[in-house]
Amino acid sequence: MAAAVALNVFSAYALAEPAAGGQIVVSGTVPDEASRAAILARMRELYGASAVVDRMEVTDVVAPPNWGSYMSKLLQSDLKQVHQGELQVTGTQVTLKGRVANDGLRQQVAANAATALNPTYTVTNALTVGNGGQSLLDKTLSNRVVEFELGAATLTPLGTTILDEMLEAIRQLNNPKLQIIGHTDSTGDRGANITLSLARATTVRNYLVAKGVAAASLTAVGVGPDRPANSNDTVEGRAKNRRIEFSLMN
Repeated sequence: MAAAVALNVFSAYALAEPAAGGQIVVSGTVPDEASRAAILARMRELYGASAVVDRMEVTDVVAPPNWGSYMSKLLQSDLKQVHQGELQVTGTQVTLKGRVANDGLRQQVAANAATALNPTYTVTNALTVGNGGQSLLDKTLSNRVVEFELGAATLTPLGTTILDEMLEAIRQLNNPKLQIIGHTDSTGDRGANITLSLARATTVRNYLVAKGVAAASLTAVGVGPDRPANSNDTVEGRAKNRRIEFSLMN
């Protein structure tokens, strides 16, 4: 008896976006050249031809009806939001593995996979929710302060440099929903400080949007002096309180 058809889509870096030299590996046994070509074309459409490594083999395997067509439908764009992921298909058994930003996305990816297939297929949702995205943002910022000109919402050259680094981290996370939070120290009028903190957060948002981040994924908030991270009693503490935070939103 011939073995069942199988497909495995895997990346050691991220199934989400093959940045920083990451690759998407497609392996397994498929029933014919047409199925292989269709799957490969879809993967290249999603991730780019240079990122996709083809290790599929055409062999004498048993495939469910219209299997190749269903595999093309299964490979949807929301897979790009799965990090360190793997999609396994054996016959009509589908397993989704990897890390996503929140539980809503976890359910959405699995539901879309099930909708793309007919009822004979079984989808196992082994996706996990992780905080790796926030950790990456925090590590990239590394307790540094996005600098602005004194009393203004105009970025300094150093502030721009830090934002360019944050931009690369955001792209690695496939442009997630972010809240950009502006803070000030406690010097001066509270209302004016809240206005300034919002203006600075908005400047950061506008900068990232101009660099290609989706505007709908970014929210700017200004909280002024109300959430100090350090004491306002010292020059060093006040300097650290005049900051921008990047917070992943569920």
